[in-house]
Amino acid sequence: MLHIVGIGVKYDVKDQAMRIGYRIGVLSIIGMTFLGSCAKVPVLEPAKPFVGQPRVALVLGGGAARGFAHVGVIRVLEQEKIPIHMIVGTSVGALIGGIYAADPNSFHLEWLAFQIQKDDLFDFSILSSRLGPVRGDRLEKFVSDQVKVRSIEQLKIPFYAVATELSTGNLVVFDKGPLARAIRASAAIPGLFHPVEIDGKLYVDGGVIDNLAVDVARARGATVIIAVSIQKDIVNTQISSLLDVVLQSVDIMGRELVRYKSNDYDVLIEPDVGDVGTTDFSQKKRLLEEGITAAGEAVPRIQAILREQGFSG
Repeated sequence: MLHIVGIGVKYDVKDQAMRIGYRIGVLSIIGMTFLGSCAKVPVLEPAKPFVGQPRVALVLGGGAARGFAHVGVIRVLEQEKIPIHMIVGTSVGALIGGIYAADPNSFHLEWLAFQIQKDDLFDFSILSSRLGPVRGDRLEKFVSDQVKVRSIEQLKIPFYAVATELSTGNLVVFDKGPLARAIRASAAIPGLFHPVEIDGKLYVDGGVIDNLAVDVARARGATVIIAVSIQKDIVNTQISSLLDVVLQSVDIMGRELVRYKSNDYDVLIEPDVGDVGTTDFSQKKRLLEEGITAAGEAVPRIQAILREQGFSG
């Protein structure tokens, strides 16, 4: 049972599934707009006063295929020996963050990321597309097959996956229970993926409410927050279907949430990847390199903050 406190290339989908997905997409845009503006986000308990060494949180935002940039950021932080005491992830940020929290080894993370193909994560279905053309079973299976740790509590780095409860619009944080299921819920893009049922409730992508959940990290005692947004300068000039409209709308909403809501960070890293399509898995190398470049530019600032807080490590 999950404990609740509080991801290439454009797809060639058969016409029937696309038509059904398109109708869902229209409703999804309306629903996400409502949730994003009227969601009842529970008040998180304030963090305890800081005593001793700083606690560094890495907060990874959503952005589907652009999430490969997160891998580059993590590589630099690891090489520079920047400590990571907790990871908060939304959508693809939950996927990358959860994998790294299980095995904090950037080389393994990079190797695994480059093995990921479209078909590993997206199981388009004609027969069961009433709630979205992608079921999400394949995403959950990928995590289960590739990550030996089964439960969130057993991860080597404390990890929090952010999702949205669909019926109420409430933000939820998974911090216990099956890792693969929590990641699937956090990454269930409305209009594309089926909502994920857990204990009788439906969950969708956390980016509907909080695409860069720095408040979750702060409430759990983080004193230094390194936030990574992959929504900067979102551009898509190849919109040719209603599914493209849905995904671009999700990206725009995520960007605006980051801009106006998620600003309680100490350092914001924004790789220059906004022109990469939501489902474009063909630019992994470039995404990785942009993550490396952006993180490298941020390292002096991070190190200065850690020195100010008396970190000795």
